[in-house]
Amino acid sequence: MEEMHSAEMRLNELLQKWRRILRLEESWDVKLEIVMESSFQKTGDLKVDCTDKKAVLMLNGMNPKQENLEEVIVHELLHLKLYPLDQVTESLITSNYEEGSGAYHFAYTQFMVTLEVTVEELAKCFLLQYGDDRELSYGRCHTMKSYDELFEGLKPLE
Repeated sequence: MEEMHSAEMRLNELLQKWRRILRLEESWDVKLEIVMESSFQKTGDLKVDCTDKKAVLMLNGMNPKQENLEEVIVHELLHLKLYPLDQVTESLITSNYEEGSGAYHFAYTQFMVTLEVTVEELAKCFLLQYGDDRELSYGRCHTMKSYDELFEGLKPLE
């Protein structure tokens, strides 16, 4: 139990460090929550209250897919930092495309994929520059298809 408490204290220290680096200390109140439920499948996630400028950063305490939780903290805080841009873009999509249409689905999917790739790339950059643990996580790679598996069933080009 004491080991869990000390790990949670360390994660809270990392949260405060990264709030300072990302200049979120004055603009957002952020609370760390370790989720010990098997139904929580993500390694990290945010719940955001824009009106009150509060967020709960949730980390998977049972089965995280990433090894470096500092990297996850940075990633989630960058989502918070980019939240205004996220909301404007989502609003533009919903106001210009009919929900459920192919165009809506395409625009929304492209936006979400691009957002995740951008946030992850920024997280790596910040982590490599300022991280206590600069080792990148490769945990998600274990759930992905191998390079050869991606081409199974495809006809060779002639």
